[in-house]
Amino acid sequence: MSKDTPPTVPTHTTKQRRSSDQVTLSQVAKAAGVSPITASRALNHPDKVSDSARDSVLAAVEKLGYVPNLLAGSLASSRSQLIAVIVPSLINTVFVEVIQGLQETLEAEGYQILLGNTDYDLDREYQLVRTFLGWSCSALVTAGLRHNKACHTLLTNCGHPIMEVMELGEGMDLNVGLDHVAAGRCMANHLIDKGYRHIVYVGARLSQDYRASMRFEGHEAVLKGAGLDAPLVELDTLGSLQAGAEGLAQVLTQYPDTQAIHFANDDLAAGALLAAQRQGLNIPNDIAIAGFNGLPLGQHLTPQLTTILSPRKEMGRLAAKELIRRLSGKNVYRRQHDVGFKLQLGEST
Repeated sequence: MSKDTPPTVPTHTTKQRRSSDQVTLSQVAKAAGVSPITASRALNHPDKVSDSARDSVLAAVEKLGYVPNLLAGSLASSRSQLIAVIVPSLINTVFVEVIQGLQETLEAEGYQILLGNTDYDLDREYQLVRTFLGWSCSALVTAGLRHNKACHTLLTNCGHPIMEVMELGEGMDLNVGLDHVAAGRCMANHLIDKGYRHIVYVGARLSQDYRASMRFEGHEAVLKGAGLDAPLVELDTLGSLQAGAEGLAQVLTQYPDTQAIHFANDDLAAGALLAAQRQGLNIPNDIAIAGFNGLPLGQHLTPQLTTILSPRKEMGRLAAKELIRRLSGKNVYRRQHDVGFKLQLGEST
């Protein structure tokens, strides 16, 4: 994808939101068919209203995307220096590095982050967005472009900049990420170019870790385009060394002719590589192993892991810079940034 900078887009022509567009409690009350006082009681003292009134108010809240302002009085009238960052995991190095890039850049400009962890649960993301918007965050950063319907409504109506990171696509507002389908194609092409014809993709909980599913989509397209089968092994446990070892065992049992395994991430790949060595398998002569992310762990293994390097910290820095530009009222040069990726060759393939 071209990295050429498109023409400058004036800030007022973007999807920037206005605080005046935010849904009010009176609007919620009208939609629910109750008085504003009843709507307020339904939200703050639900035991003091009837079940039907409470249900009607909650339905209106979800439909309209209403968020109560938790900063009372004078605090509510001034812009907060808080920016919410919501990621799927706080133990995965990938997201930690993105957070580091965001935090370093935002703190240098006087902003602080509120951090939330969804555990790959979109319903939990919705609850976190509601909470953070209630604290009048100046902007929100979410990992990914997919949100449930209620969350999408909240983000659409919140009146603040929204930055979606990790993947590239048509987002709600600002977007910094990489093309995961292209990354899957890249690794699959590499494995085919190395002469492998029996290649298995191993991922975990792909309905939740959907970016790994997108990489499988690219992987599968390349293999089928070459006239090859594209078997998939899906694990129940998200990326870990133990899960990678279990993935290797499943592949060897289900597909004994496998020549190469394309793992959804480096944690799985590293666990499989170590397990293979314990079993006396030679990497890559007996079986080749590849991953995704470019974590330091993979480069300290013997043999070094072949992987796709994603610029995670730079992604966080760039996302923060674009948010700061928006919050400062400066022109938006582009709403979407492709940070790209790099095939990092090791001896594991």
